[in-house]
Amino acid sequence: MDKTVISTFGASAPIAPYSQAIRVGSFVFVAGQVGIDPKTGRLVKGGVRAQTKQAIENLAAVLASAGIGLEHVVKTTVFLRKAQDYETMNKVYRIYFKDAPPARTTVQAIPPLKSIQIELEAVAYIP
Repeated sequence: MDKTVISTFGASAPIAPYSQAIRVGSFVFVAGQVGIDPKTGRLVKGGVRAQTKQAIENLAAVLASAGIGLEHVVKTTVFLRKAQDYETMNKVYRIYFKDAPPARTTVQAIPPLKSIQIELEAVAYIP
C-alpha cells in the first residue's frame, strides 16, 4: 500500500501522534479539524459558529496541501459537543459546501478538550 502523509502549517498542528491527513491512492483521509487558529495555536473565540468556520478553513488548508479543495470532499463526519448547536453549525457549513455537499454524519460527542465545540473529519477523492 502506497501511503503519503499530508501536512501543512496552514492548519492547526496535531496535538497527539497522528497525521493531519493521509493519501492512499485517489483518497485523502483528513483527521479531525477543530477551531484552532494555526497562526496563534489557540482556539478561536465566538463559540460554535467561529469554531466551525475555523475548522473548515483548517480542512481547506490540509486539502490544499494535497493539491485539492473542498469540492473534492465526498464524506464528512461532524462531532458536536452540544446537539443544540446543530443549526448554527449548519449555517456555517452550508456556506462552504453549497453545491453537491458531501455525504455527512453528525453526532453529539465530547471532544477531548472541554472548550472545543466541534470537530470535523473528511474524506476527499482525487479524480
